[in-house]
Amino acid sequence: MDNKPFLLQPVGKDYLWGGRRLNDEFEKNIDMSPLAETWECSTHPDGLSIVASGEYAGRDLASVLQEHPEYLGTHPETKGELPILIKFIDANQDLSVQVHPTDEYARNNENGAWGKTEMWYVLDAANEAKLIYGLKHDMEPVQLKRALESGIVEKYLQKVPICKDDVFFVPAGTIHAIGAGALVAEIQQSSNLTYRLYDYERVDKQGNKRKLHVDKALEAADLHASCTPRQPMRVLKYRPGVASELLCRCKYFEVYRMLVNTERRQQVYFRADELSFRVLLCINGCGTMEFAGESLHFYKGDCIFVPADSVEIRIHGQVQFLDVRG
Repeated sequence: MDNKPFLLQPVGKDYLWGGRRLNDEFEKNIDMSPLAETWECSTHPDGLSIVASGEYAGRDLASVLQEHPEYLGTHPETKGELPILIKFIDANQDLSVQVHPTDEYARNNENGAWGKTEMWYVLDAANEAKLIYGLKHDMEPVQLKRALESGIVEKYLQKVPICKDDVFFVPAGTIHAIGAGALVAEIQQSSNLTYRLYDYERVDKQGNKRKLHVDKALEAADLHASCTPRQPMRVLKYRPGVASELLCRCKYFEVYRMLVNTERRQQVYFRADELSFRVLLCINGCGTMEFAGESLHFYKGDCIFVPADSVEIRIHGQVQFLDVRG
């Protein structure tokens, strides 16, 4: 069996609201300024991850998974394609106020594409950092459109203070935006459908305003008042050398936080079962994986794909992962 883990090399995005932290703190070494996002694990055609270690090094992840669909596992939601996309996001400025469609809306209006439900894990946040999560009150489409045209839409948006280590689940249809000063890991459906409602009248490097998609956003958005998002109850489960906690579970993905702390002779054993691949996103620390006579060193910011039904892996180091499963 050759179901061995491998490192992924991300693709960068230079959206105008980005900053420098992904290069400065995560050593992405991507020649972009600003560097707003890195797509760490992606088979989406708008940004393909490249395999960076092992026998497939230099190939894009999509082609490897097409050649080896067994790496995805037997979970029925997978349907022969990687169902998730994992990003780091550096919000140096506010992101646009936006909506992502549901699967049903995307299927009917975007040539059968997937919708986009997502989850945010806050890696760091400035003292006054906030995010927008839904509406304060129920609204009709005509009311919200009038507020957009009048430039007063912000008073209807629910703003939520955020802190390091917070978790937010954002179902498709939720009006939302990540605020300035947030550094976020995002786990989402494999989709790049974004309908911008409002962009603060900003202009790009060429002096042009970014395109808005108000009509589609109003059709796709849930215009009911949103409850203030509360942090989920999280329970750390311990075994020698490792602790883990469930952050989010939905029909599209499961996300755990895993903390490894091994001593000189202690190692943590890990593998992916037949049901699903696993993706380990290193959010702090460093370490080594050993498997099938090979070693793989990893550092803060690295992303590791673990095929379904993998070889047994031994992890050594002091490290925090987001452990993502399909």
